[in-house]
Amino acid sequence: MKVAQTFRWEMGHRLPYHTSGCQNFHGHSYRMIVEICGYPQDNGMVIDFYDIEDVVNPLIDEVDHAFMCSNDDELTRTFLIQSGLKAVFVDFYSTAENIALYFLKKIQERLTYPNITRLAVRVYETEKEFAEVTVDFPSAT
Repeated sequence: MKVAQTFRWEMGHRLPYHTSGCQNFHGHSYRMIVEICGYPQDNGMVIDFYDIEDVVNPLIDEVDHAFMCSNDDELTRTFLIQSGLKAVFVDFYSTAENIALYFLKKIQERLTYPNITRLAVRVYETEKEFAEVTVDFPSAT
């Protein structure tokens, strides 16, 4: 059985190696769909939607209206630190693929339900473009 919930946030970033415009500061209205597969518990739910929110909303709060910056981007990193603007520093370039993996790992760490068998995270950078990553959990009971 599968349940899913959608989350939204606004975030700036740049891809310093890019040559078609994305090397400039810009932002997106991101949308993320978190899908959780598993067996229903005694209460009939795979997981309560409120529990999904408890896991994901603090992660969204960290990035909402922030600038995600690779630690390798020294120019932007220095500017963000000196300016005191809200920033999230990461060890990767902020592509949709890497952002999806970033959230997947953080959500996976916080999901401690023995009945969950799979987690999928789909991050939309635009209305039409997304990256998705999935992880299978060890055998659930």
